[in-house]
Amino acid sequence: MERLKVFLAYTDDELGSYYSESGLKALQAHADVVRNTTGRVLAGRELADASAGCQVIIAHRSVAGSRETFAHAQHLSAFLRGAVDISTIDVPAASEHGILVTRASAGFSTAVAELALAMIFDLARGISKARHEYAQGHMPVVAKSRQIAGTRLGIIGFGRIGRALARHAAALGMIVRAYDPFLPPEELGEHGAAFETLLSESDYVVCLAASTPQTGNLMNACAFRMMQPHACFLNLARGELVDEDALLAALNEGRLRGAGLDVGRAADQKPSAIFENRPDVVLMPHVGGMTAEAREHQVMDTVRQVAALAAGNWPEGAVNPQQAYRAAALLNTRNGATSATIKPRTKDIS
Repeated sequence: MERLKVFLAYTDDELGSYYSESGLKALQAHADVVRNTTGRVLAGRELADASAGCQVIIAHRSVAGSRETFAHAQHLSAFLRGAVDISTIDVPAASEHGILVTRASAGFSTAVAELALAMIFDLARGISKARHEYAQGHMPVVAKSRQIAGTRLGIIGFGRIGRALARHAAALGMIVRAYDPFLPPEELGEHGAAFETLLSESDYVVCLAASTPQTGNLMNACAFRMMQPHACFLNLARGELVDEDALLAALNEGRLRGAGLDVGRAADQKPSAIFENRPDVVLMPHVGGMTAEAREHQVMDTVRQVAALAAGNWPEGAVNPQQAYRAAALLNTRNGATSATIKPRTKDIS
């Protein structure tokens, strides 16, 4: 039986940063791998043409899965995202053409929680601010720095990341409160707090909420007015959760001590330029989950998905298996089954 052909859409730079050598070697054990050698992020018809003859595309989050790509990729059976976020994949278009869409599972909870803590320490001790002042030839006023133990942490969104952060923070002596309207009170336990109470009583507010139509601009001017002037706000979730103009105004008017942003409304969910070069803002370019351990977890998810397809099985992380008739035909061919015996498996990874 012929081996699967996989198009790895990562550029050379992305491959070095996001797809490990061990992952590539493991992938090559299950399929023939065709690399993106253009040096560019491919899109639309160009992505379809570059992957011609391949049954599978593995795409970094920079690569959109567009209707145009799916319409012209005649041999494509599966489009695999090496990340959890599939917001730039046109899943209905993929389904129309019978193409399976998969995503990686979340292996970055600890990484994001640890970055949140790093930002809290930075803001508490004024590390970035002191460096900025020192670079300008001024002696930083370090006497205004704060200790972490005994301060109050408010977590908005109590999923995997929020719970990991709560455990780490509690171990450091922080008093943890959490708000999540989608969880029953018993799951929040002693951490549970009303939204308004959490904002008004916390020294550090960390936004880790899910992005939904209901949570857009959750942190707006009204929310920032509820926070104390000595408090800091951190966003490590999604840029659309925060009204950036309202946050900027709160910082400019001294109604917040500072902010930590790993996400924003710039390209690829990066923090917006309006917060650059501010000594009171700790910025990271959407890399909260980018530790070597978290990266390897998601890389190996794509390897396991390709291995499953090569063996004639439905992979974990399948988003639209019921509509993926091309993928079903591929699996039937590889395991000699009839379509009636192929039953897609799905797994909740939310």
